[in-house]
Amino acid sequence: MRKYLIAGLLIWIPLVITLWVLKLIVETLDQSLLLLPDEWQTEHFLGVHVPGLGVILTLVIVFVSGVFATNFFGARFILLWNAVLRRIPVVNSIYSSVKQISDTLFSSTGQAFRKALLVQWPRQGAWTIAFLTGVPGGDVVNHISGDYVSIYVPTTPNPTGGYFVMLPRSEVIELDMTVDDALKYIISMGVVSPSTPEK
Repeated sequence: MRKYLIAGLLIWIPLVITLWVLKLIVETLDQSLLLLPDEWQTEHFLGVHVPGLGVILTLVIVFVSGVFATNFFGARFILLWNAVLRRIPVVNSIYSSVKQISDTLFSSTGQAFRKALLVQWPRQGAWTIAFLTGVPGGDVVNHISGDYVSIYVPTTPNPTGGYFVMLPRSEVIELDMTVDDALKYIISMGVVSPSTPEK
């Protein structure tokens, strides 16, 4: 009895969570339809709301913005826009931080999470997976001596929360594992184990 119940849960839990996340995403993106005039809303000429149109509209807006930002005049406008936002006191700190993170994560030249690492955390003898993010910079390099690396230690099962740590390069072990596999391993709390590479 218990075996069948667990087998059923293993079928339904991933499916229900997937559908719930998709529903949440679609409903959130459908809010972009509020940008359209009332006469363009599907409720006006169809009499019913069509879910998913907001997703299409959002993708179109993002695509057109990308096309605009990559041409000469668009790039100039974006530089001007960034300069204006950086002059507004409270907006400056929030916008600059979010922009730096998004540029690092989504830029084609960005190198966020370059490699999966094995480190001892939070104490000697306890091991966890971390990600290489770079090397220390700024005034930090004037206060630490030796070859250090900057790493991000994610939490489980939500890897968006974690710790930024600087460790000696000699104390980290580079793993023969892709960043995607490492993230799956962390999110699954070690249940989804990556395949062992041949030595």
